Amino acid sequence: MIVKPSASGLAASVQAAAKKGPPPLHLWNPPFCGDIDMRIARDGTWFHEGTPIGRAPLVKLFSSILKREGDRYFLVTPVEKVGIIVDDAPMLAIDFDVEGEGAAQRLRFYTKTEDEVVASAENPIRVVRDAVTGEPSPYVHVRSGLEALIDRKSFYRLIELGVHAPHDGQSWFGLWSEGCFFPVIPSIDLP
Repeated sequence: MIVKPSASGLAASVQAAAKKGPPPLHLWNPPFCGDIDMRIARDGTWFHEGTPIGRAPLVKLFSSILKREGDRYFLVTPVEKVGIIVDDAPMLAIDFDVEGEGAAQRLRFYTKTEDEVVASAENPIRVVRDAVTGEPSPYVHVRSGLEALIDRKSFYRLIELGVHAPHDGQSWFGLWSEGCFFPVIPSIDLP
């Protein structure tokens, strides 16, 4: 008998398997069951069959079983693995705190799905610039190959913390966190 994967079935499987802490995705290697009509928009909104998922606890639960393999994203339980669509990054960083200053500063990010991460060598910040418009898209690594797009208001606040520093033999404007320098844009040397 073939069972079609469903959002409610995935949620039930995860709730049954998870007791405390994050689900052990690294231990789960179920067979691929096909794609499900689920999408994460660039603004962090999750959709199921074209309708936004309005229940924040359900979105948080789904984000806890999100896995990336190559360029594809999957929701994984102990018994099934289904593909979903991600428009940009699967998470959205909606705020951050800063402790300290200079090279000793720590930037702690908070995502829409309640993940927390400190930017560091293990969780770097990267900025991609649109080839046509030059518009920056900043990201921070959250876990296991999953990144969060840093929202605009947070990025503007981050820029206020930026400094000029040498990086890879060039002068860059960037950010410090956990002793690591994350370049944002090459510095312009004025005469």
